[in-house]
Amino acid sequence: MALGTVTASYELRFDTGRVCLDLLATTHPEERLDSVAVLRAWITGSGLVPEGTALTHADTSWLVAFRELRGRIGPLVRGRPAPGVRSYDLALARVNELARAAPPAPRAVHGEDGSLVRRLDGPPGRAALLAAVARDTVDLLTDPVARASLRQCDGDNCPIVYVDTSRGRRRRWCSSEVCGNRERVARHRRRAALTRA
Repeated sequence: MALGTVTASYELRFDTGRVCLDLLATTHPEERLDSVAVLRAWITGSGLVPEGTALTHADTSWLVAFRELRGRIGPLVRGRPAPGVRSYDLALARVNELARAAPPAPRAVHGEDGSLVRRLDGPPGRAALLAAVARDTVDLLTDPVARASLRQCDGDNCPIVYVDTSRGRRRRWCSSEVCGNRERVARHRRRAALTRA
């Protein structure tokens, strides 16, 4: 996949409400983190690093590590806390372990127009970026309000989990433009088929 194609909205999405859930969404509808170039685009698009941060030092070990973290996040956010269940406990232990590293150190610097912009103190390391995602996971899991707002998309075969911050907490889809639109089209087709029958 060419780097230029990873910016399409159906390729990488950042609409779940949390960085850790955006990482989890990279599995749908197929594997999205299929190259280091795409991972670099995801890291920047997720806001883990400021736009323009050099990530040329990222290699395939980063891809393996981010996919491994993603695999640990899934059971933690899709299920209820299940202490004593080995797979849950192992996933939680790994997320906690990754969260121990220091996340990338930000600093405020003057931009071209004189306003303050965020930059990193140096090139971000793999452990620091994994720590930022792992810490977001820990924050989500330990915040009762955010955890109670977790929803799985009602779209057909859509596994995306998101934080429902809508008024009345009645959001049904990960994206109104993607799954919501599919649902409306399917509903229209069903009604049209009934009127023809």
